[in-house]
Amino acid sequence: MAKKVLSGIQPSGSLTLGNYIGAIKNFVKLQKEYECFFMVVDLHAITVTQEPAALRENSESVAALYLAAGIDPAISNVYMQSHVPQHAELGWIMTTLTAMGELERMTQFKDKSSGKDSVGSGLFVYPSLMAADILIYNADLVPVGEDQKQHLELTRDLAGRFNHRFGEFFTVPEPYIPEVGARIMSLDDASKKMSKSNPNAGSYIALLDPPDVIRKKISRATTDSGREVVYDPANKPEISNLMSIYAECSGMSLQQIADRYEGQMYGGFKKELGEVLVATLEPLQQKYYEIRSSGTLGDILAEGAERARIVAAQNLAAVKERMGFLPLR
Repeated sequence: MAKKVLSGIQPSGSLTLGNYIGAIKNFVKLQKEYECFFMVVDLHAITVTQEPAALRENSESVAALYLAAGIDPAISNVYMQSHVPQHAELGWIMTTLTAMGELERMTQFKDKSSGKDSVGSGLFVYPSLMAADILIYNADLVPVGEDQKQHLELTRDLAGRFNHRFGEFFTVPEPYIPEVGARIMSLDDASKKMSKSNPNAGSYIALLDPPDVIRKKISRATTDSGREVVYDPANKPEISNLMSIYAECSGMSLQQIADRYEGQMYGGFKKELGEVLVATLEPLQQKYYEIRSSGTLGDILAEGAERARIVAAQNLAAVKERMGFLPLR
């Protein structure tokens, strides 16, 4: 049997080039080799306040972008997390196996709760739900960015803890972290990850940004002192980040890019990078709008959820049987 891959993206805000390069492009590659479960993680999104209309729109948008980028619903399961209720039920079970200290050590919680007078408990316990997302399918591989590795470690610990107490059942998942492009940084500060939650819209390229907006954002992207287009993340993080983006979208190697712009200033490099991005994103955008107007998205999500529920229900029943829950007759 093919190994299973599980991943998901929150429907909160516009997806960025960082989401595309760091996650969705890899989803498209992985579906050719593995049995894939790609969710829109709407249950995670509500750990912070969401406007209902915005949550619905963003949920549909993320799902449509999955498809527009090349995820094939005929071979991959594409669905809403909330359409598979077993996620939430196993999430509660995982919460009972998770120690307070483990959750308190999560840097994501520390970052997101910093400076706030009141924080919802969902933000605190959501790593247990994330563990359930992975374990409900016994996923073998989980594509994760550097900022999510801590959560995957917790998932591995919980899988081992369950197996020790109730008998071997859960697969202990492994991370899938691509060597290049896993962490695309902000256009205005290469020490920070490109994020759709950044209040400065100039810090990221949204996947649905019009061509002129893309060109303008790249032209205004922060660059290091000097003029050499060389890949040196330690000493030239800003230009190195732009080179990573160029490489991911053009198919050229970092060395080929350095050779192409040897002796040139940043201006020409950034102008051509803008055109590379437009050429990459325009076809994706066209497919996106075709999918949104076709009326087929709801059916695709329903079919993906139905397939996912079959696997999830079988595994949840086995978990509950091992723990001593009475079966429903």
